[in-house]
Amino acid sequence: MDYTIVDLLIELSERQASDLHLTANIPPTLRVHGRLVRLDYEPLTPEDTRGLAFSIMREDQRKRLEKDKEIDFGYSQKGIGRFRVNCFWTRGNIAVAMRSIPERIPTMEELLIPEIIHEVIQEPRGLCLVTGPTGSGKTTTLASMLNVINENSDKHIITIEDPIEYMHDHKMSNVNQRELGNDTLGFNLALIRALRQDPDVILIGEMRDLETISTAITAAETGHLVFATLHTSSAPATIDRIIDVFPFGQQDQIRAQLANALQCVMCQALLPRADGGGRIAAFEVMINIPAIRNLIRERKIFQIHSTMMTHSKLGMTTLDQCLRDMYFRREITLETAMVTATSPSNLQRLIAAGPAGTTEEAAGEMGVGGKEIARASDSGTDAG
Repeated sequence: MDYTIVDLLIELSERQASDLHLTANIPPTLRVHGRLVRLDYEPLTPEDTRGLAFSIMREDQRKRLEKDKEIDFGYSQKGIGRFRVNCFWTRGNIAVAMRSIPERIPTMEELLIPEIIHEVIQEPRGLCLVTGPTGSGKTTTLASMLNVINENSDKHIITIEDPIEYMHDHKMSNVNQRELGNDTLGFNLALIRALRQDPDVILIGEMRDLETISTAITAAETGHLVFATLHTSSAPATIDRIIDVFPFGQQDQIRAQLANALQCVMCQALLPRADGGGRIAAFEVMINIPAIRNLIRERKIFQIHSTMMTHSKLGMTTLDQCLRDMYFRREITLETAMVTATSPSNLQRLIAAGPAGTTEEAAGEMGVGGKEIARASDSGTDAG
């Protein structure tokens, strides 16, 4: 092997890739605009992957990898950028996954984050959840939102991350970033301690267990603005996930607390652009208006999507509504919209009715025919 990890990271940067994968017996691999691309190198040996991994790790991190069999950490390479790194064992060998993190935090406008979220982050208290599958850009979205607060408000911001990805300078706010393993031993422990550190804003990298979720809700109830992530794909699924974590006997109490504390749920997915020029985010946005609050308390989560659709003028949107709009703006293909939809049959109806505020006849004039929709729907299944 006649190259170093730096050489691979330079190639990642030049190709505008998001990730680098190192696994024994295959060449180094990049993820470019969502697709895996194997580089034109010989397959890595187990010794190669071990050497590349250890070249970016401290001695204590190597020992943790040997002991725990996996480790997350941040890595910076001068002149190239910062990366989130996960090293793990697979079939008795070490493998590496590295995610590129832009040095500059993108703005909310650049990320096309819905306008209503700009208002939500100005609230003094409440729980704001950003959800979506792994790799959907949740961390970048949260960093962008925190950066707006940091630039415009005199707040004390505490983040609990695994690992720290975006580095926040002290601007108008004071920002204390804590990394799991280096600065704290656990999310819930750090969150409990954070409540004694005079915070205004708290970011939790991921709500992984009952204790962390419970403490986060309590923190939001008691006057803090709390941001967190979950791996859920819709607002109703997010509410259900939180409630289902708790024993049955506690669920009514949690419903009441969540109905009171929640500010918003924003679910996102990264989709390939129709023109092939990278990826673009699609969003579902639920704001905790009184009607939503009542549905949470009354165990009527299944009615949340219809309530969101009837209150779209307040800035809410379902994922299917967002996909319809993105399709009519020619940002994504019909096939992409259909396979991403919460309910392909519902998306069919939305598209057939035309862009938001238009008629079905107008949709026909734009060339949206039933045959085209039917062909696209063959590749998706109705999840609704």
